Amino acid sequence: MSSSDAANADAAPFVVSGPVADAADPEAEALARLRRVSYYMDSAIPVPGTDWRIGLDPILGLLPVAGDLPAAAVSAYIVAEAAALGAPRETVARMVGNLVVDAVFGSIPLVGDAFDAAWKANRRNVRLFEARRADPSGAERDGRVLAVAGLLLFCLVVALGAGVALTSWWLLSQVV
Repeated sequence: MSSSDAANADAAPFVVSGPVADAADPEAEALARLRRVSYYMDSAIPVPGTDWRIGLDPILGLLPVAGDLPAAAVSAYIVAEAAALGAPRETVARMVGNLVVDAVFGSIPLVGDAFDAAWKANRRNVRLFEARRADPSGAERDGRVLAVAGLLLFCLVVALGAGVALTSWWLLSQVV
């Protein structure tokens, strides 16, 4: 996919310019609302001279401490709405995982804002929810992704603990 295709894919599926096709369907209304919110948070503003688009999330992140909280609240709204619309538990957990990655890496000054611009957690979560609406059996895949991520996190924590223990032991042996 070329960069112009990526920019078009970034903007096109999430712009809801007219009324929802079936206004009597509250789920369709909610999905349209989630698309709009994710569009504004992740892709609403074109970067001049590039095919890249950013949203309010990385811009709010430029405000030290105070900017990340409203962005996280809006992102949490998307997950809560998807859960209320009946997303499988595995999918909701994976969506929360996307938010955790966004919050952890996005909280790093400046580098985190660039990460927010590229990661686009809100768009990921809306697409994930749409995919589960179309294919409910995909929740099993989400469960496997979570299991692998949990295993990797566990290994990381064990390695970090071992590193701290070895470093502490080495430092103590240098003092004694």
